[in-house]
Amino acid sequence: MSSARAVRPTHVLVRCAPMAVTRDAGPALLDDAEQYRRELRAYCYRMLGSSFEAEDAVQETMVRAWKKADTFEGRAALRSWLYRIATNVCLDMLRGRQRRAVAMDLGPSRKADDFQHATRPNETWIEPVPDAAVVPLDGDPADVAAARDSIRLAFVTALQHLPARQRAVLILREVLRWQATEVAELLDTSVASVNSALQRARATLAERGTTEDGVRASTTSSMAPADQELLARYVDAFERYDIDLLVTLLHEDAVMSMPPFDFWLQGASDVAQFFVGPGIGCKGSRLVPTSANGQPAFGSYKADPSGGWAPWAIQVLDVVDGRIAGHHNFLDMSLFELFGLPAHLS
Repeated sequence: MSSARAVRPTHVLVRCAPMAVTRDAGPALLDDAEQYRRELRAYCYRMLGSSFEAEDAVQETMVRAWKKADTFEGRAALRSWLYRIATNVCLDMLRGRQRRAVAMDLGPSRKADDFQHATRPNETWIEPVPDAAVVPLDGDPADVAAARDSIRLAFVTALQHLPARQRAVLILREVLRWQATEVAELLDTSVASVNSALQRARATLAERGTTEDGVRASTTSSMAPADQELLARYVDAFERYDIDLLVTLLHEDAVMSMPPFDFWLQGASDVAQFFVGPGIGCKGSRLVPTSANGQPAFGSYKADPSGGWAPWAIQVLDVVDGRIAGHHNFLDMSLFELFGLPAHLS
């Protein structure tokens, strides 16, 4: 399988240094704002569907907060003030652009023999996000579980089908549990408009068969021992390239996607045919565990002719009822640094 190595602009994650601030309020305000960086990143990721753009949006939020520091009137409202800025940043970024998607939204499934290496641009695709970047590291276990549920690929993908303001309303009301009055103030609109937008957003998600509660019901945030055993068997089968064993771990209607390739498969037998056909280059791979979108994930490394193993894809798995229902491979090598994964395995 040919490489789909993507070239991205370098994202420099710059913290606004106090020495660069000319307003007296700036340094202290930005120091206080840092405590909200992770949750703002999660909010922007749900809005934008891109882990890299979410980081850009948070950085722009901090820059705008610094520039407007002298207009901030009360520390008690710092969190809501930052969300207001972040929402405006995201709305600006979304203006006039197409929604990000997964391969299953862009056309029918194909057969393994139909693989032609056709790709679509990076901005077409939903990107995975590391749990560590958007999920609180401590706190109430229920809150951590809810945060993981609300970044699952299925839910983030469904959000992209909503108009931008409806998306913001649904995230703020349903995920972050803001009051309608708070959302109305943030968006400079009425409570009636917020409630109407929320109703339309819920209807759209229901038409797609996706709601936040639906995502929670179909998956588990903390892996049960049986699921841990499933993942161990998956790693063993994949690294030994035992496709017969791998197939037994999949649901019969399991899907596999490989952004940026404009191609996806449905059915365990078709996935198996791909791995022994066009995907045979995956033989001899190594997997390094990680976590993405509240789901089990792996950094997949292909054998390097020069020795060792080179980065190939971030695999994100949907585990449902003790078997793998989704096998999503994101072939973007810049993601490995984002996930804190090695640049090479020796």
